[in-house]
Amino acid sequence: MGAWGYKALESDEGLDVVDFLEDFIQNHSNAGHIQLSEIVAAMKNSGFFGETYEEIDFFYDTCAIALTELYTMYLDNGEFTNLESVSGKVSSFTADEGALTFLLRYLTDIRDEVPESDDTREIIDLWRDSESWAEWKANLEFLIARVEKELSHFSKTT
Repeated sequence: MGAWGYKALESDEGLDVVDFLEDFIQNHSNAGHIQLSEIVAAMKNSGFFGETYEEIDFFYDTCAIALTELYTMYLDNGEFTNLESVSGKVSSFTADEGALTFLLRYLTDIRDEVPESDDTREIIDLWRDSESWAEWKANLEFLIARVEKELSHFSKTT
């Protein structure tokens, strides 16, 4: 695990997600507008997520956390702070219920320690044994709460 902090964006895998987002914004954004559902679909097609939730992998888990960190960063700041390569290139970042539900499922499966078919969940094992377990776990809980809050807006409108 190449990580220098407890957030997914502070890892090699997180940087892969940032690189993907940079490419996505350059090649797919419509006048600075990006949609979370389009990013999720493109990431699925590029192997950042498994075919099903049962395909559990450290990389997939870290990608889900990193994408959620990026989304919440944009929600909180109106931009991608500390990401100069995409700063100012995005004027809106919207999400739909499906994309948020997808990320929430990944995050809650991680939190609930849904195991791989023949073993425990690797991301949990690695972080539990680290000095940053409490911070990592708190970050995961924060992200879950933020996604649930965003999802609650959809239930209010239906």
